[in-house]
Amino acid sequence: MVGMIVLLLGFLAIKGRIKVEAALSGQQVQRFNSLERFAHWLTATAFIILGLTGLNVTYGRYFLLPVMGAESFTLFAQWAKYFHNYMSFAFALGLVLMFVQWVVFNIPSIRDISWIAQGGGIFGKAHPPAAKFNAGQKLVFWVTIVGGALMAGTGYAMMFPFYEAPGSLAPFSGTIQGLQFVTFLHGLFAVLMIAMIFGHIYIGTIGMQGAFWSMGTGRVDTNWARQHHSVWADKVVPKSGAAKPTPAE
Repeated sequence: MVGMIVLLLGFLAIKGRIKVEAALSGQQVQRFNSLERFAHWLTATAFIILGLTGLNVTYGRYFLLPVMGAESFTLFAQWAKYFHNYMSFAFALGLVLMFVQWVVFNIPSIRDISWIAQGGGIFGKAHPPAAKFNAGQKLVFWVTIVGGALMAGTGYAMMFPFYEAPGSLAPFSGTIQGLQFVTFLHGLFAVLMIAMIFGHIYIGTIGMQGAFWSMGTGRVDTNWARQHHSVWADKVVPKSGAAKPTPAE
């Protein structure tokens, strides 16, 4: 996680913020509707709370306990555990909503190979064509869906450690060894996903001009759309630059 932060800071220092080359046009087009943004922010909020409370389980006694004292830290850790358990259901719901709405746009295509080969336009001045989601976003999508499902599964196994479902294929199901195994997997998946989400947050905020409004308001500048998602932009932005009155995928 620390390595990812250092990498992103180094990238920002060397490359700088990715700006809209043609400058913002002042004209916008709808990119995500209200339900899509709700699913995103539900998942994001739940993930942040799960990440912070989960890190407290592992590292809180080393960093917070000396500062807060035993009594305050005990109360804090207890409530953090409650939040961690119950926010998992919101996180799982968000995953389902995102999968249902976006899976059709995240199926790999030949175009993704070109996008990856050109580094998503990061290296050089060329911006490879991309549909509603580019190859990088598709990777984030599938890591979130698959990794999130694995985290939810291992997390619920930890919440009910000695429950053995009929026909369960889990190794050491219902045993101490099984609990240790899923605890290790849960922590591993969590650290990897947190590191990836650092990159996702960076690109969606300070890393790329105009990107935040995609989920902030659901609308993006037409020049931003043409630069980063030209195939999708050709469908929703007329050549004149004005956005079509109805959203399109």
